[in-house]
Amino acid sequence: MNYSRDKIINIAFYNVENLFDTIDDPLTNDDKFTPTGERKWTHKRYFKKLQKISYVISQIGKDSSNEAPAIVGLVEVENTKVLNDLIHQKKLFEYGYRYIHFDSKDERGIDTALLYRDQFFDPVNSRKIQFDFIDENGERDHTRDVLLVSGFLNGDLIHIIVNHWPSRREGEEITRYKRIKAAKVVKQVIEEIKEEDQQAKIIIMGDFNDNPSSESIKDYLVSKDLYNPMLNLHAKGLGSLMYRKEWFLFDQIIVSKNLLDDEVKHKFIAAKIFNKRWLKTHKGKRKGSPFRTYIGPWYKGGFSDHFPIYASFLKK
Repeated sequence: MNYSRDKIINIAFYNVENLFDTIDDPLTNDDKFTPTGERKWTHKRYFKKLQKISYVISQIGKDSSNEAPAIVGLVEVENTKVLNDLIHQKKLFEYGYRYIHFDSKDERGIDTALLYRDQFFDPVNSRKIQFDFIDENGERDHTRDVLLVSGFLNGDLIHIIVNHWPSRREGEEITRYKRIKAAKVVKQVIEEIKEEDQQAKIIIMGDFNDNPSSESIKDYLVSKDLYNPMLNLHAKGLGSLMYRKEWFLFDQIIVSKNLLDDEVKHKFIAAKIFNKRWLKTHKGKRKGSPFRTYIGPWYKGGFSDHFPIYASFLKK
């Protein structure tokens, strides 16, 4: 069905792959991303990345809407400096983005954040939900915080939960319990929201490091009152990142089922992967995959190792 472009509001999510500034933070493991570090992360490379990411964000959902996204969840951002530099890029500045961010205890210093356009969204409450693990040596293993932002989207109260769950770097099975714990934490956040308002409208987004069909998502997070539109995309073989020539859909947007109702002010109508040709690698063994900033230690000058995703809502 075709909808009027001025009635479509898009909400996006993007893992921007190591958006570090060039300054060494003595409290985090960011040494690689400095001018003298392993990645030779110079001001020129940093600002080129900012320009690229800002252009991507400005284009998300433009096939269906006249507007850049009203809200964008971000992960792998280092601090408020990179967020401030990002929203002041030429491609984004005209849209008037603001941001919400809290520092986490992640050892690499990468955090979750939310960009929003205050002409559409008015945040009234935000907080981080911290959780960690005890590793095999009995030491505390910190991970990225969950970010909860509640606010009014065109006057309609919406609760947005931004996630970046523990990675599979040490192996999917070995790390599975961490993502299941993350799912339980988010589930508890949802229950707390619903204690205040049984009809709460909730949008969960993030890089879950699991597919829609994975145990953490399917069995521990998505209950009868939530809808995961990414499951259908995953079943079609679509993905937001590629590893060893296999597509994965770790980036997902999940909505409360009341956002599917015809009478709500913002009705969910579609979720998509923003995978334009210009975001892809065009040759070699990684052809078709996201065009990355680095492959290992080698600088490529691309965007990110993930495609953005977005959900479209019909504004009544």
